[in-house]
Amino acid sequence: MAKRTFNESDVRIRPSRSSRPRSKDRPAHADAIHALVTTVDRGRTTCITDKGTILTAMTARELGPKSVVVGDHVGIVGDTSGAPGSLARIVTVKERKNSLSRTVDDQAKVERVIVANIDQLIIVVAATNPEPRRGLIDRFLVSAFNEGIKPVILVTKVDLGPPPEFLDDYRNLNIEVITTSKGDDLTDIQKRIHGKTSVLVGHSGVGKSTLINALLPHAERVIGDVNEVTGRGRHTSSSAIALPLSSHLALSDGWIIDTPGIRAFGLAHIDPNRIIASFEDLHEVIANCMPNCSHNEESCALTHWVAPDGTVIRERQARIDSLRRLLDIKSLAKSDNQPDLGLE
Repeated sequence: MAKRTFNESDVRIRPSRSSRPRSKDRPAHADAIHALVTTVDRGRTTCITDKGTILTAMTARELGPKSVVVGDHVGIVGDTSGAPGSLARIVTVKERKNSLSRTVDDQAKVERVIVANIDQLIIVVAATNPEPRRGLIDRFLVSAFNEGIKPVILVTKVDLGPPPEFLDDYRNLNIEVITTSKGDDLTDIQKRIHGKTSVLVGHSGVGKSTLINALLPHAERVIGDVNEVTGRGRHTSSSAIALPLSSHLALSDGWIIDTPGIRAFGLAHIDPNRIIASFEDLHEVIANCMPNCSHNEESCALTHWVAPDGTVIRERQARIDSLRRLLDIKSLAKSDNQPDLGLE
């Protein structure tokens, strides 16, 4: 058998990978429909359209990881029928008017956005069991003031004990402090949240889920108890979720965003000057400080705040202590010596 002779027709030339230049143009997605993000869980996002259709979507790769949070207004394409097994795609995220964030790692200052587009932040604390912690309330307030969110303090379980006296300091700052107990008429609270996006935050066991079940019977949130040994609440919510105020899913009627109970809320991502700005009652005194004052030193004007008669003013010493504690960035997230079981 004669040996075959090869020629140029036997040679295959593979086209260069750059022979087909990649287009830099991206689709405009003019046909995308508007939706509100209600939950984000393990790569899948639940959204509600303007027509009240509940659908599941995944985030487009070009938007990047963790680019969508509860409360975002997004544009969706693909299968938007909401039928079982259908999957749409989030292709755009509208600009946020604000967001609630916390620091995950205070050393690296890793910021984690929790929810977005908030009208009011309802800080839920219990009069007792578990005892309210002033430090956590202050951190929530700083975040609210930093983002232009209206803060409201809601005290539950007042039938078990009186609200702590230090809450009067917040009333002096024109922050609403509302109290409620088991079986109370919640009409006033319903009026406050109607037509708004409200976020509930607070320790585990303070009664957020109980409050939501009373306000929204259709929500059916799981209620947890307080551990009798540690005095801490058990987590009944594992991720943030937006719940409609109306059972017919009308976006304009308002939303409550329930968040997992947390024991730490880091603020290392916030400029210290913004923290100082949130303490309006101390502005007049801080104006007398030296340039670059840390506000935690002997020469600070806060340390020598005196009345006209020469006596040291101690009425707001707790506020000064709170400010200095917040400015101590290293202790912001774990100032209560508790494990960081915050939102993930």
